[in-house]
Amino acid sequence: MAKYLIVGADVHENHVTTKWSIDQGESHTASFRMSFSGQRKLISTLKKEATKAGADKIEFAYEACYMGFGLYDNLTEASIGCHILAPTKMKRSSGQSREKWDERDAQEILEILKGHLLAGNALPEVWIPDHKTRQDRLVIRRRLDLSDKRTSVKAQIDMVLKKAQVKRPKEIKQKWTKAHMNWLEEICDPETEELQYGSILALESKLRELRMLEEEIRIQDHNIEVLAQDDRYREAVEELCKLRGVRVLTAMVFLTEVGDMSRFQNRRQVASYFGVVPAIYETGEDCERKGHITKQGSSRVRKVLCQASWTRTSVDPAYKRIAAKNPKKKKKAVVALMRRLGIRMWHIARDVQESSGCFSRPEPALN
Repeated sequence: MAKYLIVGADVHENHVTTKWSIDQGESHTASFRMSFSGQRKLISTLKKEATKAGADKIEFAYEACYMGFGLYDNLTEASIGCHILAPTKMKRSSGQSREKWDERDAQEILEILKGHLLAGNALPEVWIPDHKTRQDRLVIRRRLDLSDKRTSVKAQIDMVLKKAQVKRPKEIKQKWTKAHMNWLEEICDPETEELQYGSILALESKLRELRMLEEEIRIQDHNIEVLAQDDRYREAVEELCKLRGVRVLTAMVFLTEVGDMSRFQNRRQVASYFGVVPAIYETGEDCERKGHITKQGSSRVRKVLCQASWTRTSVDPAYKRIAAKNPKKKKKAVVALMRRLGIRMWHIARDVQESSGCFSRPEPALN
């Protein structure tokens, strides 16, 4: 039986706290900087400890975080098995979720990895994307971030008008149209006497910010159109865009966030990954009770599925049937549409990937 040096780590921007042990032995604590030299020292220390203890393999685990996959790449390059765990699939009490202690979190991850290696317990790992997918995600996520910022600026403009008690003219039916933007520009003129000087300065600043974001969004939309013509995505994007409500951005968010479609075996796994299945509660002999959707997995995919599904409500018979049963809770029908649309998109993208064979699978960890 292989002898392991098992490491659990709590990773932060500037440092990483590790807890390690030899199989079921006593755990030890060590902290390292997250700089390049600090990671080299981490790798060197682990290899020395493994050699001293006569361990055959080094297995390392940490939670997925905003730091990306740099540590994973450095560890696998050094022939250290690395596992990145999904925080949403790790069971924690409400108290543990509120209180974050580096050493305790590292110990918890260490115990989870021990259970997997020594007892065969399931490991809540995330999928590791290949390098191209990581780079493509940066482009798509930047576009989504810009949309969120634009929405925030629009809300701030509305708040400036509310504080000044200025209402949109009745002849302007919809906000953010050309007519609406022209009116906002007009009331910034002091001669109109619609706003006082403080409100004028604030509104002018917000309008400049909005115009800048709109221009940046146009640039990123062009970049995404170019990226969608890549051999990896072109055919899948064309097929996905045939679905009502799905455009290039929605298709590219789906393809880059999900990545390798073959990692899902059936539609239940897909729906679970999107977080659009109800949480199930059951205790002892009590009957199971279903709650709100889990919201696990990619929130970005869930968002674009929601936006696409709203455009389908007027024509989709399934939505009408579900909404008719409970007219006061139409959001349930939208969630059902999201689930159906996500599964349909998965089937299409999987078939394209299987037929083209152009999807680069992630590099396996070196053990």
